[in-house]
Amino acid sequence: MRRIYFDHSATTPVRPEVAEAMCGYLKDNYGNPTSLHYFGRQVRKGVEEAREKVAGAIGASPNEIVFTSGGTESDNMAIHGVAYSNKNKGNHIITSAVEHHAVLNTVKALGKEGFTVTILPVDKYGMVSVEDVSAAMTDKTILITIMHANNEVGTIMPIREIGKLAHSRGVIFHTDAVQSFGKIPVEVNDLGVDLLTISGHKIYGPKGIGALYIRKGTRWRQTLLHGGAQERLRRAGTENVPGIIALGEAARLAVANLANDNEYLRGLRDRLIREVTARIGHVKLTGHPALRLPNHASFTFEFIEGESMLLSLDMKGVAASSGSACTSGSLEPSHVLLAMGIPHEVAHGSIRLTLGVDNKPEDVGYFMEIMPPIVERLRAMSPLDQETEFTTNSDCTICKVSGTCSRV
Repeated sequence: MRRIYFDHSATTPVRPEVAEAMCGYLKDNYGNPTSLHYFGRQVRKGVEEAREKVAGAIGASPNEIVFTSGGTESDNMAIHGVAYSNKNKGNHIITSAVEHHAVLNTVKALGKEGFTVTILPVDKYGMVSVEDVSAAMTDKTILITIMHANNEVGTIMPIREIGKLAHSRGVIFHTDAVQSFGKIPVEVNDLGVDLLTISGHKIYGPKGIGALYIRKGTRWRQTLLHGGAQERLRRAGTENVPGIIALGEAARLAVANLANDNEYLRGLRDRLIREVTARIGHVKLTGHPALRLPNHASFTFEFIEGESMLLSLDMKGVAASSGSACTSGSLEPSHVLLAMGIPHEVAHGSIRLTLGVDNKPEDVGYFMEIMPPIVERLRAMSPLDQETEFTTNSDCTICKVSGTCSRV
C-alpha cells in the first residue's frame, strides 16, 4: 500500500545526515562528557560544538543554551524558573488560551501555588492581541509566555510586538518556538525574547532532546532537577550526548535549508488548501489565512467526526492528525478550536495536515483523489437528516464561525 506522511507537526523523520552524526556518539565516542580523560574530553568537544550550532541557528551565544529532554521540559524549566526566581517582585503570569499543554498546564499548576494567571482569549484565527497583552499587564506581572506559532492551526503570533511591549515594562518574555523553529526565521534578538523553547524531533532530529535559550542576565534559576553540575548547574543529569549531537546537526541543517524548504512547502500547502476548499463542501480552513506556518493546513469538516476521517485516511495509507498529537487520546474537542469560537460539533470534525520536505506534489494529488469520496461516504452515514437544506443563516453559530453554510 502507498504510504504518505502528512503529520510532520507531530514528529519528523530523522535526516540521514543527523542520524549519521548521532551514530558516531552511540558507538565510538561513548565517554561521559564530565570525565577528565581523553574519552570524556572528546565527547565534551562534540557537545560544545553542538551547542554552538544551536546557538548560531537562533542568533544566541553558546552559553545561553541549555540542553533538555524536549519541548515539554524546556517549557516547564522556563516558566518555573522565572516564576520562583521573581516571586519577590510579583506573582502574575500571562499566557494565551491556545498554548500547548506544556505551557497551559504549567501555569495552571502555578495558579494553585499562589501565582495569579491570566489566560488571554484569541480571535477567530487563533491569534492573541497585543492590546490584550498590554491591558492584562500589572505591576505584579513577572512573565509573559506566548507561543511563536500554534501547533494545531499554524497561526503565527505577533511575537516581536509582544517582546517590545514586555521589555518596555520590564517583564520577562518566553516563547515556545517548537513548531516555528526550522520552518520560519527564529532569531532571539529579532523576536525580543528572553527564553525560547525548541525540540529536536520537530526539525528532523530524534525524540528526547530539546533546548532552552535563556538570555544572559535573565533572572532565572533551576527548580525542576537537582543533582550534578551539568549544563553549568542549570540542568542536572548526565547529558544525552547522541541526542545533543543530533540536535546540533539538525539545527544547522534547518537554518541552511530554510529558504528553499520554506518556498517548497508553501507551494504544496497552498495547493492543498486551494483544492480541499474548492472540491469539498462545508469545509473551513482554520488558522490565519496568511500568517501561518508554510507547511501547515488545518480544516474543519462539518457533519463528520475527525477520528472517522483519520481512520479512513489511514486505511488508504495517509497519516494525518486531528489537532495535537499530545492530546489525540482525548475525546474532548481541541481546546484551540474552542478558544477560536468554533462550536463543539464542528470542532470534532477537524483534521491537521502538516507537510515535510519528503512530501511530493503527487502526494497532494493522491490525497485529493481519496479525500472527497471519504467525506461523501462519512456524511452519508451521518445521523444528520440527509434531506436538510443548507443555506446561510446569519443567526446560526456555525454560519458565524465557518462563513459558509448552516443547518436550518
